[in-house]
Amino acid sequence: MGTAAIQGELWGAKARDWAEVQEPAWRPVFENVMTLVGVGRGKRLLDVGCGAGGLLSLARERGAAVAGLDASGALAAIARQRLPDASIEVGEMEELPFVDGAFDIVTGINAFQFAGDMVRALSEAARVCDGRGIVFMLVWGQRDKSQLQLAAMSALGPLLPPSPASAVPPLSNPGVIEAFMSKAGLEPIDDGQLDATIVFPGKDIALRAFASAGIVTRAERHSGADRVRDALVDAIAPYVRADGQVALANQFRWVKARPAP
Repeated sequence: MGTAAIQGELWGAKARDWAEVQEPAWRPVFENVMTLVGVGRGKRLLDVGCGAGGLLSLARERGAAVAGLDASGALAAIARQRLPDASIEVGEMEELPFVDGAFDIVTGINAFQFAGDMVRALSEAARVCDGRGIVFMLVWGQRDKSQLQLAAMSALGPLLPPSPASAVPPLSNPGVIEAFMSKAGLEPIDDGQLDATIVFPGKDIALRAFASAGIVTRAERHSGADRVRDALVDAIAPYVRADGQVALANQFRWVKARPAP
């Protein structure tokens, strides 16, 4: 069983919730990314780990020709409904089903790190990117500066199955992503931090959004849905505003690269 089959089943378990309440809250992140990579009319964009097409829909509004790949057939099906003229594929990041140089921009928004072989996934991104194009990778920043990640992991840490120790430093550390990209035949050209507040209209919607993530599905299967929900209720409590909205301020780290000559 490949990485896509495992991850796709986890992240697609609550595909409709992901599409309806999780992705809309990420609009500030998506809009910042599109500005950073120069999405506009006539640009050819591939989003790796495209989910239900949240970023692709906004890119289409800006005039880009869009395509996507996701591990989850359930999420890809929603993206196809939203973007019937786009090529939305299901498969492995390490084996992109697109021809060489097909895109001006290849994005991975909290995606490439889920590949079984991240260097190979980035190599594939480089292959399908035009030589003058951009490969863009975004990950969570330092946990203490990312309230959504902090809330999720404080709730889920004790409820997840044990994970093997990793020798890889956190991707939020400067130079770590760049090293992976260099091994993949990419030349990093810029990097930075992106600050964005993710807002849910209320606690119930926030809980639906949290529960749609693959890591929560893993925790539910290991420890039970009721225990996970109770832990999440406690974790989001500090972020509930007086008007009932749940607002989490986050910092992300991004790196922009070009295929090496």
